[in-house]
Amino acid sequence: MANRRFEMYQYRQVIVRMRLGESDRAIAQAGLMGRKKIRAVRELASTRGWLDPSSDIPPDSELVACFDQSLARPQTTSLVEPYADEVKTWAGQGIQGTTIHQALVRKYGYTGSYSSVRRYLQSVAAANPMASTVLDHEPGDVAQIDFGAGPVINDVHSGESFKTWVFVMVLAWSRHQYAELVRDQKVETWLGCHRRAFEWFGGVVSRVTIDNPKCAITKACYHDPEVQRSYADCAEGYGFLINALPPREPRKKGIVESGVKYVKANFFPLREFRSLGDANRQLQDWVTGTAGNRIHGTTHEKPLTRFVETEKHLLKPLPDTPPELASWNKVKVHGDCHVQHEKCRYSVPFRLVGNALWLRAAETTVRIYQDQELVAIHPRLVRPGQRATVPEHMPPEAQAYRMQDPQWCLRQAEQVGPACHALIGQLFTDRVLDNLRGAQGIVSFRKHYGAARLEAAATRALAYASPTYRTIKTILENGLDQQTLDEAGFDRLGSAYTGRGRFSRDTKKLLTH
Repeated sequence: MANRRFEMYQYRQVIVRMRLGESDRAIAQAGLMGRKKIRAVRELASTRGWLDPSSDIPPDSELVACFDQSLARPQTTSLVEPYADEVKTWAGQGIQGTTIHQALVRKYGYTGSYSSVRRYLQSVAAANPMASTVLDHEPGDVAQIDFGAGPVINDVHSGESFKTWVFVMVLAWSRHQYAELVRDQKVETWLGCHRRAFEWFGGVVSRVTIDNPKCAITKACYHDPEVQRSYADCAEGYGFLINALPPREPRKKGIVESGVKYVKANFFPLREFRSLGDANRQLQDWVTGTAGNRIHGTTHEKPLTRFVETEKHLLKPLPDTPPELASWNKVKVHGDCHVQHEKCRYSVPFRLVGNALWLRAAETTVRIYQDQELVAIHPRLVRPGQRATVPEHMPPEAQAYRMQDPQWCLRQAEQVGPACHALIGQLFTDRVLDNLRGAQGIVSFRKHYGAARLEAAATRALAYASPTYRTIKTILENGLDQQTLDEAGFDRLGSAYTGRGRFSRDTKKLLTH
């Protein structure tokens, strides 16, 4: 009661009772003022002659001047006053009082308490009240959208525990709403919630009012906000306009702000959710039941009734073919000719290595563009670590390596001759080395030296038990394939050597020395 403010009519009533002879105790018991205050009023009225029943009580203007000067409390100077200009600037920027108090202590050695800062900020706000207006909306004109923090759900089937968000879309005229619990605020989630909300309402509004979530607005700005490319495609497909609010102006979408608070205060408490699907089923029942049939505090009507009877018929119809909802992302081509999206990799032509491209990820496909040109298309991968590769996207040497597998090498060697086929077969039976590149190199000699010389070189290499790429290359470069070779040590097909080894010595000569 110490800070109670009295109106002038209360002062007048107290003076009238004093002129009638009532005591301070009696007046205080009537609840008009406290006895200390009444005593101060009596002293002032006596000195001014207002208690004389033969004189008139002065008008309110004179009473105001007298009481303001005589009974006003002595004004104290706030400890924040020396920093008033800077504190007002910070407050205008929306900085919290606790942060301002910490800054004053850190910069100026401020010794006052946080309560002093809080009282000063309150006095500044009271001296500069902000006026606002209430916007009137036509049926089917505007929907307001916002995210709010949801409950933590413990899935009884998987045992997983995860945090959720609640997406809320409220029709501004009827106050009917759509609400859905989701696990994240990704672009795909944002677009999917829009589609399900419009299908829930059975139509599309003319304008959608949002703040500046990253899934919708890439650059928040008062005059020229930049809309996320995916969201722009969605708006164009459904035929609604995006009304992005100025930064830090949530009051301009107060309808959905209240809607989110209503969901959090009336639906979440004292409920159990077995899974995300179970939570959303309960939420939809609550929206059409409790929320839809309450008497709204502003319209004083039931939101569901207003929607069904009026607004539903004034929504724009849904498109015959729902637009494909897809997210656009800037990606860079890595040295392996792949780009990455959602921990999966997709190939593009090798000539684009190092370039920045646009990736459009739809529900089932991924399309990659260079400016406006489609350069690659893949099925959408869902498991992290997966890779989609088109062989034609790889550089020529990589394509050749992939195509010239062991079976290809054996087929090429068979066309050269039995010795070459046998040599390549031995390369692939090695238990230690992967000799694919060596086999590819050997069969490629056919282009430079011809099949006959390559077959002769393979025969000589087998004779010396050295079936390697280096041996074949040495034989061909030095023309050793043109020298005669004792055929006695080979079977009639020339594919297997049956004589002495490369470094064997004659037994008789060995024993005679």
